[in-house]
Amino acid sequence: MKQQFTILTLALFGALTIARAAEPAFFAMDTGTRDAIHQTPEQQVALVQEVGFAGFAPIYHKPEMLRDTLDALDQRKLKMFAVYVPLDLDSPTPVSPAIRDVIQQLRGRDAFLWLYVNFRAHPPSDPAGDARAVPVMREVADLAKEAGVRVSLYPHLKNWVERVEDAARLAKQVERENFGVTFNLCHWLMAGDTDLDASLHAALPHLQLVTINGADHGNKELKACIQPLGSGTFDVGGVLTKLSELGWGGPIGLQHFGIKGDAKDNLQRSMDAWRNLSRKAWPPSADGPRTE
Repeated sequence: MKQQFTILTLALFGALTIARAAEPAFFAMDTGTRDAIHQTPEQQVALVQEVGFAGFAPIYHKPEMLRDTLDALDQRKLKMFAVYVPLDLDSPTPVSPAIRDVIQQLRGRDAFLWLYVNFRAHPPSDPAGDARAVPVMREVADLAKEAGVRVSLYPHLKNWVERVEDAARLAKQVERENFGVTFNLCHWLMAGDTDLDASLHAALPHLQLVTINGADHGNKELKACIQPLGSGTFDVGGVLTKLSELGWGGPIGLQHFGIKGDAKDNLQRSMDAWRNLSRKAWPPSADGPRTE
């Protein structure tokens, strides 16, 4: 069975040398770190450290909140992995003050500007918008490169960049070393994708980040597609194993959007599941290249 999988992988991904990467860094998105007790950036970062994550990835709200978050991470010697910000291609000035502020505050931190893309002039996945999008994305990538920041497109259900294949199509045209894509498990599921190998094949040349969570197989509703890791019927471990077999070991984020209850309990459940799943996908003896 193992031999058959290797042959299939080589057929799908070309003449790649399959080498397992080292276990990825696991970070928490702030979609799961806020509850009645954990409200401020410092409280959320403290929780992230207590549960055992390598770092944090918040949504951008305002400059002072990002500064407070960076200060809290620095004090606890944790990493800022990514900051989630919109790129509005309907705007006459799409490279917004928010994008510029994030780039400057992330200067020198080896972090990602995480872009979700609004473009109401075109339906989701419509390549007719590429002519408008690509020059803007190049501008963002060039600004980010000067600050030592990387840019990753975040596919999101019902946005113009809805599928990871959309993000990969754009990254190929943007042609910037610091510009790539994220594979989001929950949005991949909700968008109705069924061919994981094909989606990873499209993403792999540009893949920078992955987000995961527990989910039910064959159910596109939000509550079913985003659960604590270790819950649900979808084989998340199989996704991690595929990434490992491909030699990919970039950062992986935990998505907890919409999960109710105590944030610490929810995060701890997911962390316990991660430790089990990651040991299987990236055994301690694994020794391979990281591709972040």
